[in-house]
Amino acid sequence: MHDISDLKNIFDSQFGQSHNTRLVRGDAEPIYLPANDTCDYHQVVFAHGFYASALHEIAHWLVAGEARRLLEDYGYWYCPDGRDKAQQAEFEKVEVKPQAIEWALSVAASFKFNVSVDNLNGEQTCRFSFQKNVHDKVIALIENGFNTRTEQLLKALADFYKTPWPLTAEQFSWHCPQEFENVV
Repeated sequence: MHDISDLKNIFDSQFGQSHNTRLVRGDAEPIYLPANDTCDYHQVVFAHGFYASALHEIAHWLVAGEARRLLEDYGYWYCPDGRDKAQQAEFEKVEVKPQAIEWALSVAASFKFNVSVDNLNGEQTCRFSFQKNVHDKVIALIENGFNTRTEQLLKALADFYKTPWPLTAEQFSWHCPQEFENVV
């Protein structure tokens, strides 16, 4: 069982003081809020208490550099569900790394990962093609190394959930279904 309070405690213990950042349960859409006049710490706000949402939002925080972490939602443009083909291609291009890190966090936490193309009302693309790109990226990150914050959190999750450490490529087995191999 994955209790969101465990994940909050792990994240906050790793980054609450060092980065003045906390993981916060939100009631609406996820968002990153830098410290401001009404809140003296940065907030990684995830949706509705969902563990998967928290991992995804943490992954975005782990990707963001120091300057971006001073901007609401890291200063990124976001095009909501309903994207056309070009917008969806751009979305998938920028989502590869955060979703690769999310997959690594999921493995470290022994939590099932699902890639998300996040476009139910827009252009439908091949989910398996995107998942292959995410898989390739997580393998590259394992081989070349994660940034310091990501490595720190992965280790903390592996310690808490008693999962193998360090992460290896073998923990990320994924194969495209045969009927989609020509598409990917």
